[in-house]
Amino acid sequence: MGGTSIITTLHAGLGILLIIAAIGDIRTRTIPNWLNLAIALAAPGLWYASGLEPWPGMALQVAVALACFVLFTGAFALNMMGGGDVKLIGALALWLPLGQIIPFLLVMSIIGGVITLGMWAREKIRKSGTVLEVPYGVAIALSGLWTIHERYLNHFG
Repeated sequence: MGGTSIITTLHAGLGILLIIAAIGDIRTRTIPNWLNLAIALAAPGLWYASGLEPWPGMALQVAVALACFVLFTGAFALNMMGGGDVKLIGALALWLPLGQIIPFLLVMSIIGGVITLGMWAREKIRKSGTVLEVPYGVAIALSGLWTIHERYLNHFG
């Protein structure tokens, strides 16, 4: 199996894990630690298959993922995001080249905002008075799928 086939297979596996995360978050409003761990632990396979050098390539991947994790830990501390969401962002950042982090976060924010507004409107119409729990894992997963697979779908670049 060539490097390109391995990379495609790894991305397909990541896609499956992200779909599992999104569905689970919709159902239970949680993203299991095992799932985040599986995503994080599979990233070095992509680095190796892509020919990423340990320094500075792999070190930069870890640093960027850690920075994302720390940034969104602040959102968790402000009760704006769940812990599983924060871990999913950090794990997924291990897969994304530096140039894809900002687009990923931007698309994630837009999708998350749309989901939040839709759920907020639904709750206002129902007048249920329940606390809004947004399954932000859906936004993270959809943005991750968009970002990772853009290389296969975008034939204009």
